[in-house]
Amino acid sequence: MTIRSTILTLGCCLPALALAAAAHAQTAPEAPSAAPAAPEAGEGDIVVTAQFTRQGALEVPMALTAYSGRFLDDYGITDFEKLSRYVPGFVVQNQSPNNPGFVIRGITSDSGQAFVEPRVSVNQDGVSISKARGSYVELFDIDRVEVAKGPQSTLYGRGALIGAVNIVEAKADPHAFYGYFYGSYGNFNAYRVDMTANAPITDTLAIRLAGRIKKRDGYVKNLLVAGSDQDFDSVDTQAGRASLRWQPGALTVDLIGNYQEDHPNGTSFKSIAYNPTDPVTGAVIGDRGRNSGAALAPQPGFEHGAPLGLDRTVWGVTGIANYEIDDHWSINALGSYRRFKALEIFDADGISLPALTAAEDARGNQTMETLRLSYKSDRLRAFIGGTYFHEDGSQRTPASFDERVALARVAGVLNGGGLIPGRAADDPAPLSVLANPGFDTLLLQGVAAARGVALNGATAAGIAANLKANHLESSTNFARTNSVDVFADATFHVTDRFELGGGVRYTHDDKSSGITAAVLNGRSILGGFIGALGLPSAQRDALLGALALPGAVLNTLPASVVPYFGLGLQPTTGNGTRFDQDLSDGGLTWRATARYAPSADASIYATYARGRHPKVLSVGAPSVPYGAVSFQVLPAETVDSYEAGVKTALADRKLFADGSVYYYQYSNFQTTQQVNTQFVTINAGKAESYGFEGQLRYVPFEALSLFATYAYNHGRFTEGARKGNQFRLSPDHAASAGFTFKQPVGPGKIDLTPSVTWQSKTFFDDDNDKPSLQTQNLIPDLVQDEFQNSYALVDARLGFEPANGVWRIEGFVTNLLNKKYIKDAGNTGDALGLPTFIAGEPRFYGISLTVRSGGK
Repeated sequence: MTIRSTILTLGCCLPALALAAAAHAQTAPEAPSAAPAAPEAGEGDIVVTAQFTRQGALEVPMALTAYSGRFLDDYGITDFEKLSRYVPGFVVQNQSPNNPGFVIRGITSDSGQAFVEPRVSVNQDGVSISKARGSYVELFDIDRVEVAKGPQSTLYGRGALIGAVNIVEAKADPHAFYGYFYGSYGNFNAYRVDMTANAPITDTLAIRLAGRIKKRDGYVKNLLVAGSDQDFDSVDTQAGRASLRWQPGALTVDLIGNYQEDHPNGTSFKSIAYNPTDPVTGAVIGDRGRNSGAALAPQPGFEHGAPLGLDRTVWGVTGIANYEIDDHWSINALGSYRRFKALEIFDADGISLPALTAAEDARGNQTMETLRLSYKSDRLRAFIGGTYFHEDGSQRTPASFDERVALARVAGVLNGGGLIPGRAADDPAPLSVLANPGFDTLLLQGVAAARGVALNGATAAGIAANLKANHLESSTNFARTNSVDVFADATFHVTDRFELGGGVRYTHDDKSSGITAAVLNGRSILGGFIGALGLPSAQRDALLGALALPGAVLNTLPASVVPYFGLGLQPTTGNGTRFDQDLSDGGLTWRATARYAPSADASIYATYARGRHPKVLSVGAPSVPYGAVSFQVLPAETVDSYEAGVKTALADRKLFADGSVYYYQYSNFQTTQQVNTQFVTINAGKAESYGFEGQLRYVPFEALSLFATYAYNHGRFTEGARKGNQFRLSPDHAASAGFTFKQPVGPGKIDLTPSVTWQSKTFFDDDNDKPSLQTQNLIPDLVQDEFQNSYALVDARLGFEPANGVWRIEGFVTNLLNKKYIKDAGNTGDALGLPTFIAGEPRFYGISLTVRSGGK
């Protein structure tokens, strides 16, 4: 029997395991009830399962941040982006629920290309949900969240090159009824409703239902369409979960179903190089501020007339079985199926003129099955197991260009080039000016002359007449992965105070990558014109003459006469033939740990780990129409990690503090580079990072709980064109601090929870927006402005609840000082020299009511 067949058989054994355990339960003593919830911040050493066994966080020999669900509630943390501000070494950028970036210690995982592997493992109850387009899920009815820093491949498998995030959802409890309601309302017509109900069915069976509805108007004003419900960067999310727990003695079985929909308005990809204008009249209707209103609109009819915004659905079903065989042995089986589908439409050029409207249609499904056998005794704790993982995915990227506007951008005269007297260079002209054939004729001659080509007036006029108002093209990349892992991990207590540990995992992947690309409504005249200027004179003149013929756009001129040029991409053979290629890959990852406990309240540890990001079979569209597809095998990205840390509990376990230092060496560092109008994954060579992380929780007395975190990460490229550059989305410094103070008042108590988060300067691309690294672009970006300087955000919450804590009323505010910042810059618009900027959230405030009943 093959390893794959063995894992498949074992992973499907949940029913047999349940029947065997049910028989055993007739004689076995009753097992403890559901694992207790993690303690709240400040209550003590939080209980975690980062090493697949229940431990206090102080015992785990790695940098680990864990927060209970109650902590998330207290600080208003409902999503990953907000969570990351309170976790040292962790950054999450949320452009939209469809396009998040997860960053741990400077390494970013955010690519939507189907063939790209994640570098940060995001897990939901042990199930990998790491693909960027399906990973951003709501945090509601949570037991705890654990963020493990450093290479964690031996524990969490693929995608854990530099760390892992594990969401541990609250499970059904057969021993208590529980009800929870939360409702809030705030500015921007924001409201949120959370509900949870837990009900025992028998002494061993329970059901739990939880859900969230979250809506808010956009905070970037839509300058072209009136009505707050049309503003950009809105929220429209519905999520639900149903879980069932069966706990007959030594067996615990959980069945969990998750579902989420997101339908926000468009993301505010705004240009700050050009003022917002009315596309018909040319009137200036806004300013170039990064956080002010935007004039964005889709090309009419694009994607069947879909509006700007996102339509995303993510759902999955997970089954987990834990069986305690005896005092030493236990077995864990996990099986899951997950699916996501997301279509996002966005105005990629950042201006009101239809230079470029783009979309991403991302889809994926995955199956994951894991079987783990564990052993524990006074001296030894160990497990062995295997995982089978299957994934199918695709990413379709249609685009619509107005070739007349794009030509004006190539020529550098979006303002009309002097046709409108006194028109400022940063005020785009109305569409009627840029669509004037006479004006376009002059632009074509000017662009040709700049490249040393004399284009006669008749030919230029013929080409101008053929320029398209909505050139359509599309590319789809595909990927399929079948992966088998086998792993083992052990920790041996040499003495009562000193332990050694280690783990190893071997992964074998069978992959397939594919691509298809096509122009959808005839060849691009502008693409053919730009391509012709680089040809020898005889071919150039013949092609330019053909592009000037009536009907050059349509099929009346076959590809043998005039190639089927695209503008943003070039079509595959036959204008859409799909090409695929296979790749097999295998590799080892490992870790070694040592921990010394001077006392029950202190721990000193050191680790060495090898992280590995699997080989990537990248694929790109041809460089010329009907040319060869570009398949490229990027070697496995590896990191050698060295880390040492101290964890301690002081002041009669009222103060918990830990700190760690680390050093990483990367080989075959994978990043993205723009080539003309395409973004491709490349091997950037070597890089390194080193830093420090620290965190503390302090409860000097029952009424006061404080926390603070700090992270320093120096991540830099060490060779190649990017040598010395700072890693993208990775501030060198980040910190957070806050406290909760509770004071009895009359029949209840009042509490105040302020917090502040801060980060230093951040770049949004590994090229750090240096003009010298963008010379290969179709339109080079000569201004270094795609970064965010250091900034701080202040939040506060003020609440009151009666002595019994059954209900609670609260006022809250986030970004109290209304700090203006951006969360991203560059984006798809860079392909046309039109980088765009996404504004960060302004001040939000509101009131909320919480009602609880029953147990947890």
